[in-house]
Amino acid sequence: MITQLLTSRTDEPASARLAALAERSASGALSTEAGIVYLAAGHVVHVESAVTPALGDLLTHSGALAPDGWWEAIDRAGRRCRVGRQLVDSGHLAAGALELCHLGALFDAAYFVLAHDGPALRFRPGVAHWLGAVRSVPVATVLRESGRRRELLHRIWPEPAVDLVPLARVPGAEDVDLPARRSRILAQVDGVRTAAQIATALACRTFHTLVELRRLAAAGLVAPATPAAPAAPVAPVAHAAPAAPAVPAAAAGPQTPVASRAPETPMASRAPETPAASGVPAAVSTVPGPASRPPSPDEPDTALLRRLLHALEAL
Repeated sequence: MITQLLTSRTDEPASARLAALAERSASGALSTEAGIVYLAAGHVVHVESAVTPALGDLLTHSGALAPDGWWEAIDRAGRRCRVGRQLVDSGHLAAGALELCHLGALFDAAYFVLAHDGPALRFRPGVAHWLGAVRSVPVATVLRESGRRRELLHRIWPEPAVDLVPLARVPGAEDVDLPARRSRILAQVDGVRTAAQIATALACRTFHTLVELRRLAAAGLVAPATPAAPAAPVAPVAHAAPAAPAVPAAAAGPQTPVASRAPETPMASRAPETPAASGVPAAVSTVPGPASRPPSPDEPDTALLRRLLHALEAL
């Protein structure tokens, strides 16, 4: 009966479900529309969201850890869910540095998972994250901090779209004198990057980036980018080849709004479960697989192959 209660789908808000799981000292993964919260004995041990930089991105882009060290830890300890412990024991990273970066990533992702307090989709008992235990946080602390961040950002600028969509500079923004950090963030606003992508590029925590972007929006210096016009259809070619080339599945790669998501995990281990999913979703994969590695420069041009395939099919 308890297992059925924990694993069933409900429309219960994620915050209420988390509080109930904490009371039961539950361990497992709670999926929402915005991410996944991992629990151990009723405490939050990790949070993932597709719209925040991954822990591996923060560590490697900041220079705290070499990419080779990150991959070595995953290869050696991923299946045992001890990647964090491996990083420290191997001497690649100090325990304090790992803990600080991990907590920053945890609270950043929790903000997005709980920002609108959407429904909890499913809880899967016993599912552990491949990072392993670094530092656990009480559920009440995570809920309180997420609420505090939401209120602070609302006071700065009440439009939450700034957090998620690509942003563009308003004409004349370059001529304004700004504090150093805000100026660095403004320089990354290009009409394409989202807040999470800007945070990844600067190896900054997402929340700090959101604060500066909302201040820039309040000052009228940035705004959501205008969506690009749809591309014109490809005209059919005059002569078709004997057979259309197949597009290798591996060439397409994982789909993710954060450009540098690949260095840490494949999308299968990061994408939140959706209401239409059936069975055990790929979101609970505990070990990053080979698909997470960056594509080789020798791989075919997927976009070109797709355009050619579409043109051939039009004949």
